[in-house]
This record gives sequence, structure tokens and C-alpha cells, in this order.
Amino acid sequence: MRDVAFVALGSNLGDRARFLAAGRDGIAGLPGTRLLATTTVEETEPFGPADQPPYLNQMVAVDTELTPRQLLDALLGIERAAGRTRGERWGPRTLDLDIVKFERQSASEPGLAVPHPGLADRAFWQRQLAALVATLTEQR
Repeated sequence: MRDVAFVALGSNLGDRARFLAAGRDGIAGLPGTRLLATTTVEETEPFGPADQPPYLNQMVAVDTELTPRQLLDALLGIERAAGRTRGERWGPRTLDLDIVKFERQSASEPGLAVPHPGLADRAFWQRQLAALVATLTEQR
């Protein structure tokens, strides 16, 4: 089933802009997936421990035939390729990729919740999601 997925990108370590670009490129290169739109990059304060650098954040909309689980697994691979290591929850990271939502699908299983349960707590995600929805509406 083809669907539109909204994926959030974030980085607060190293060359943050380069890590976001690598994330976008990795997502665009996924099988059965086409990049539809991107938001502007936004700098935000960290969500979680405050003793870390600010984040660069962006969101993309992709048309994909991947299921939510397949997309998550692919995103985790892109994170690993960017040097992401999992440690402290909400701690600093080279690249963080989160499925925020799908247009028509949802998921609730171990390690995967779509829509993302943190959407209501992240105003920048809400702004970016609204911008992408508006762009997609104009394109259609």
C-alpha cells in the first residue's frame, strides 16, 4: 500500500547540517520511496537533558510503499550509517530520524508507534507537519 510518511530529522552533534543532508539523501534513496517535500531547517533547544547543544531539525514527506515497520528499520540503518549510537534517552546524537505519522496508516507494536506519541509535545514538529501538509495540498 503506497502512503505518505512524514519523517522528522534532527542532529545536535558534529556537522549538524551535513548529518541532516545525509539523512535526507538516505531517505530519498530508500526502495519504493520518493521525496515529496521538505521543510526549512530550524534550530531548537534540546528536548530532554538541557546540558547538550541545540538541534537542527527538519521534516520531510515521502511517498513510500514501505510499511511503518520497514520504514523504521530503514531509518535506523540510516542513523547507524551516520554514526548514531544509542545511549541516554533524548541525549545528543549525530542523526535522529523519527516517523511522525503516515497519512493513512497507524501502528502500535513494540518499538513502533505511529503517529509518534511525542507529536503533541513538540511544537516544531507540529509547525513542520502543518507546512508539509499545506505544500502537499498545493501540489495535488
